[in-house]
Amino acid sequence: METNLRKRNLEQENNTSEHEDHLSDSSIIEPTEPPKPKDETPEFMKEALKDLTPRWRNWWIRGLFTILMIGYFGLVIYLGTFAFMASVILFQVKCFHEIITIGHQVYKSYDLPWFRTLSWYFLICSNYFFYGETAMEHFAAFIQSEKHMMFLAKYHRLISFMLYLVGFMLFVLSLVKKRYRLQFFMFGWTHVTLLIIVTQSHLLLQNLLEGIIWLIVPVSMVICNDIMAYMCGFFFGRTPLIKLSPKKT
Repeated sequence: METNLRKRNLEQENNTSEHEDHLSDSSIIEPTEPPKPKDETPEFMKEALKDLTPRWRNWWIRGLFTILMIGYFGLVIYLGTFAFMASVILFQVKCFHEIITIGHQVYKSYDLPWFRTLSWYFLICSNYFFYGETAMEHFAAFIQSEKHMMFLAKYHRLISFMLYLVGFMLFVLSLVKKRYRLQFFMFGWTHVTLLIIVTQSHLLLQNLLEGIIWLIVPVSMVICNDIMAYMCGFFFGRTPLIKLSPKKT
């Protein structure tokens, strides 16, 4: 009996030790190498900048695109008011698309019905309201010469309100049970985006129609401030300003 008991105890001890060894082996986490930073150098510049450090490579990339953007700015000034207006609307649409995409990523709302369609619909409604008001102020003579334009001008705000109500009703019809909170989050996100982007572009166009100089001066100030802030940060900056943008000092 004693011999059998000793054998059983030895077997239990062996099983316990094997189980502990297995757990210790499985709990070991092999060190992983930190991910390498993604190379964002444009293809046509990789060969010319391959021998530079990432810091100076970034300098030359930013410098080249700064020259290109200043050239585009000069071209728009040369082409005149309507080229500026088209650029403002183009940038407005691009900014709206970027912010709405961020909202989708934050709230994981890819499966919400009609959300993207309704977002763009509200953008169109907002532009119709603001730019219609601007057109009535600055092109009154042309509007008065056309009967159908007179109807649109007379009932412009009523039409804008009805268009918004249609969008709101479509939003209510798109509500899904157990997703109300998320959908209202995204509805608010869209409206705050419209308030920032569309209102700002409308005021830019108002300044532009009062004289192109009133747009050139503030835009030039922003360009000069941004370029000099980058140059001073590159050569003299040492302490990072904020984690959200680690290159700012």
